[in-house]
Amino acid sequence: MAAGQGKRMASRLPKVLHPLAGRPLLSHVLTTARSIAPQTVAVVVGKDSAAVREFFSASLPNLLFVEQSPPRGTGDAVRVALSALSAPAEITLVMNGDCPLIASSSVRELCEAAKQGALAWLTTKTSSPQGLGRIVRDAKGKVLAIVEERDANDAQKSIDEINVGVLAAPTALLKRWVEQLTCNNAQGEYYLTDVLAMAVRENVPVETVQTDEISARGINDRAQLADVERIVQRRQAQALMLQGVTLADPARFDLRGALRCGRDVRIDIGCVFEGEVVLGDEVEIGAHCVLRNVTLAEGVKVAPFSHLDGATVGEQALIGPYARLRPGAKIAERAHVGNFVEIKASTLGAGSKANHLSYLGDAEIGANVNIGAGTITCNYDGVNKHKTTIKDGAFIGSNTALVAPMTVGAGAVVGAGSTLSEDIEAQSLTFTRTRPIVKKNWPRPDSKVPDSKASTKKKD
Repeated sequence: MAAGQGKRMASRLPKVLHPLAGRPLLSHVLTTARSIAPQTVAVVVGKDSAAVREFFSASLPNLLFVEQSPPRGTGDAVRVALSALSAPAEITLVMNGDCPLIASSSVRELCEAAKQGALAWLTTKTSSPQGLGRIVRDAKGKVLAIVEERDANDAQKSIDEINVGVLAAPTALLKRWVEQLTCNNAQGEYYLTDVLAMAVRENVPVETVQTDEISARGINDRAQLADVERIVQRRQAQALMLQGVTLADPARFDLRGALRCGRDVRIDIGCVFEGEVVLGDEVEIGAHCVLRNVTLAEGVKVAPFSHLDGATVGEQALIGPYARLRPGAKIAERAHVGNFVEIKASTLGAGSKANHLSYLGDAEIGANVNIGAGTITCNYDGVNKHKTTIKDGAFIGSNTALVAPMTVGAGAVVGAGSTLSEDIEAQSLTFTRTRPIVKKNWPRPDSKVPDSKASTKKKD
């Protein structure tokens, strides 16, 4: 169920699309639902659901979208979903799109109970049940009903067992029950919870599966979203540490995608991992780095405050601090990319170095090349991108501009401060200079510090 408007998020973005650990809330729920290999997955959405449909149609093309308009409660949402299924399965599982922490094991347990003919409901106990539906039981512990907060009396409000909003039931029974629902309640909605009382009246077994309070958390506002984000991050950090990864501080770690690590990987504080990231054995990531869709081979060291996006880095390479690798950057083994160096759609060969203040774009750089500070490959003419090729062993002096397309031959040396647009021969020295302008006996300017006393004197 994902038709809620999410007004408390105070956002134009539908609530179920707000990101949690790099994925929309609904994506987490769908992952759990798909863990039981369902016959059909139906997503109930509201009339303003274009963004939800667009996102998930691209990533999960087999979803069935069912529109609930107007939104008339959870019972009505299930009714329209069941009506849209051409060939319903024997069992129906119902989940909320804003409850991303439900465990797959809980879902499987519910479905197993439903297969035995029971209405199975997920519950939890909490010290703060305010605003939530209470599980009402008789003296022997048998479930009698679920009562919403607005309809509960004082005795029922004191109950600490609450409805999580996840259930499984035989489809034929559930379909009949939701068609009989009425909206005679404080909110004027069709409550899905009312089917429990119907099951009790018909002597259909009602089973409950209890989950922990954390896993039961739903998200209604940004504060709750932030709380759940830290829960997810802590779980992910714990899993990585159990695999042998060293995290300097698990509370200052963010994984917003998938991270695969080799042995003896070390990650300092404040690092963010997005998309698909692979770290080889003995990789070290310094503080406050951002890595997105990158692969780092064994022994790579990334110094603090570096940003790597869509790059691959070879064994024993050194990156940073303050380096930026953009999509298409390929750094070979033992290469160095230093502070304030940006590399885009370029290869940097084995043992080559670009240690300071350079931009290398659309370039193919060979092995054991030295790129001096301030070097730029001028790859864009205002319309098209052009390639710069620097052969093995070349030396590029500081503050050089290489205007592409051009090639620097193997072993060539380019003098500092040069601007070059023609190919450079191998083993040659090439540089550009302008005739210096010299002014002899030129007096250097002095620093003028006003004299406060002298400024008050009158001129003669």
